[in-house]
Amino acid sequence: MNSLKNKIRDIADFPEPGIVFKDITPLVQDPGTLRECIDALIAPFSHSRINAVAGMEARGFIFGTLAAWELGVGFIPLRKPGKLPYDVQKVDYDLEYGNASLEAHIDAIQPGDKILLIDDVLATGGTAKASCELVEKLGGQVVACAFVMELGFLEGRQKLRDYPIHSLITY
Repeated sequence: MNSLKNKIRDIADFPEPGIVFKDITPLVQDPGTLRECIDALIAPFSHSRINAVAGMEARGFIFGTLAAWELGVGFIPLRKPGKLPYDVQKVDYDLEYGNASLEAHIDAIQPGDKILLIDDVLATGGTAKASCELVEKLGGQVVACAFVMELGFLEGRQKLRDYPIHSLITY
């Protein structure tokens, strides 16, 4: 995973002073590294019976759609409110600095569908946990949560202890 880690750059004081942002732009710009990342992200699930991949707005769309393509399944976008044109199911959740919501079309998941949840980073776990709740509210079963990187010091894994977690890089 060193080749992946080498393509993630640190941006100091973004989005606010004291934060070191992990920028995936160099990783997704390099076709070989991006291929390696997707292959490693889906490797544990290549023989699983998955009906779809769900990804959170916005960077989860990048990795989620590529993973879905490689697995030969569809992709379900989990979006911020007001972005989807059809009837939606919604989950509200708390952030350390406020509240947020995620939505998905009400027909995106059929009862019993097995869903792989993918995002770029597991931080505090709030968005990932809400995504799992949204999948389950729609009748799906979360097979696992997969992340390109995990910020272990934020202990987001604790909010997801009911789900298998696959992270490629842990900081």
